[in-house]
Amino acid sequence: MEDTFSNLATYGYIGLFLYSLGGGFVAIIGAGVLSFMGEMDLSLSILIAFVANTIGDFLLFYMARYQKSMMMDGLRKHRRKLALSHVLMKKYGSWIIFFQKFVYGIKTLIPIAIGLTKYDFKRFAVLNVLSAGVWALVFGLGSYYSGSVLVKVAGFIGEKPWIAPIILVVFGGALWLYMEKATKRKN
Repeated sequence: MEDTFSNLATYGYIGLFLYSLGGGFVAIIGAGVLSFMGEMDLSLSILIAFVANTIGDFLLFYMARYQKSMMMDGLRKHRRKLALSHVLMKKYGSWIIFFQKFVYGIKTLIPIAIGLTKYDFKRFAVLNVLSAGVWALVFGLGSYYSGSVLVKVAGFIGEKPWIAPIILVVFGGALWLYMEKATKRKN
């Protein structure tokens, strides 16, 4: 167990950075809990998640804006989700840049959809930085202050490991049903 904590303290920040490039909720929540346990530094974890999340969305925006053909080849299977992203952009305007950080399933598609439009980069940059800061603070501080509860839940699941797959199936199924409904073609 001591080796696990040592490895998390050593490689946890690297993993947090890489996972947060794609907007990883799990990594910042894990870093918050580990900070609660005294294994990681909360301020550094929030800063790393913020920087990585900001860079990740900038990269997605840039790739969509300046490498459209390459991006579109990779998005052929996700055309309906991309269309949903455009609908959400029209419906919510610039607020979607903020909301996308908190909605699993569209957080990587929104910067791509925005990059495919003529949306002003400077405006996107400011809103992206602000929303990444709020995202990192909400999940970092939230998981830190909920650390005792999350540790107990993790301990309970550790004692009854058959619960974890059930939770994953229910969560994954709910997400899949939502995305199917949201992207369903209306006749």
